[in-house]
Amino acid sequence: MSMIDTHFTDRLARFLDVNVYRHSLISSNLANIDTPGYRTRDIDFRGELERAGNNLQYASFSPIAREVRGLVERPDGNNVSIDRESLLLAETQLRFNIGVQILRAEFRRVSLAINEGK
Repeated sequence: MSMIDTHFTDRLARFLDVNVYRHSLISSNLANIDTPGYRTRDIDFRGELERAGNNLQYASFSPIAREVRGLVERPDGNNVSIDRESLLLAETQLRFNIGVQILRAEFRRVSLAINEGK
């Protein structure tokens, strides 16, 4: 294992991957807001993050999206809520940005260790 490829950075990469996947689901939900019969899909973020962290075969990890139940359905059968999706989008973007900041801090730490070791 290298200085950069650590258990911490591996988990952080999985955190970012789950965020990106959720972002794509939310974007798809928003894109289909006017599609008759479309059903909102999402992931259990914490559950998928835990599953990703426990998965030893990283390449085979794929989050599982499910239909969200209990949402108000319009007469055309669509149950996408712009308010719900907008809130989730903001939350997902915030989590992703925090993950990137943590990753940058980790790379700065490694860079500092390398440069101080001259």
